[in-house]
Amino acid sequence: MPELPEVEALAAFLRERAVGRALARVDIAAINAFKTFDPPMTALYGSAVEGVGRHGKFLDLDIGGLHLVIHLARAGWLQWREQLTPAPPKPGKGPLALRAHLAPEFDGGPVSGFDLTEAGTQKRLAVYLVRDPADVPGIARLGPDALALSADELAEVLRSQRGQIKGVLTDQAVIAGIGNAYSDEILHAARLSPFKIAAKLTSAEIERLHAAMQTVLKDAVARSVGQKAATLKGEKRSGLVVHARTGLPCPVCGDTVREVSFADKSFQYCPTCQTDGRELADRRLSRLLR
Repeated sequence: MPELPEVEALAAFLRERAVGRALARVDIAAINAFKTFDPPMTALYGSAVEGVGRHGKFLDLDIGGLHLVIHLARAGWLQWREQLTPAPPKPGKGPLALRAHLAPEFDGGPVSGFDLTEAGTQKRLAVYLVRDPADVPGIARLGPDALALSADELAEVLRSQRGQIKGVLTDQAVIAGIGNAYSDEILHAARLSPFKIAAKLTSAEIERLHAAMQTVLKDAVARSVGQKAATLKGEKRSGLVVHARTGLPCPVCGDTVREVSFADKSFQYCPTCQTDGRELADRRLSRLLR
């Protein structure tokens, strides 16, 4: 799933390639991905892309004063195309959800643009065309951005959260931008168990958590911005220390990275770095240990 660093990098990528260019046409190949009907997509035609920004894990293209907002969900991605064929894609065929055609940069130049694609059978990619980004329900519910929180603000946020810190970090209504992968990385860097209760973290633990959030996310943004959209996924994987590394040695202490699995996802951690050497029980087999 694209998280804050990847969405920030995609925004920077599109600012370089799309800002100042007019949107010529949009082909919708997966009607279920398009969540709004007013204004219509045709309202964008001929308008220039004025800016590209980010709200948590939402990508926001400002086009002629309207906002094309994209949430890539778990399996969605943006693929840049240097040259697009004029023939519209066939709806419902393959992973393509939407194709955006940008007017040529010069007379006779190629029509380039981007595809929004989604792998798998769970189609959750969402596209909105709105007058104000706050009209998107997911954006209206967002908590403060993970990179904008001070240590004191983070402490205030956590005081009201009775859940486990792993779940709190990934709750977009509490803190925006962090998903499954970077929450694993942040908790490892902060030396915290994923099952610590958020409201019970000590001041020292919150300081470590805040420092880890800033370091992990800023480092990931620095690695990602400037990358081509096609290489961002590989860049993310190459920078992970514990997430998706079950069975491999922790690069900090050498202990084996462990995993806890749920119905449709899993997370990873290092017992030596995070849980005083205790292995957390897999929820599939027994009650969770704290």
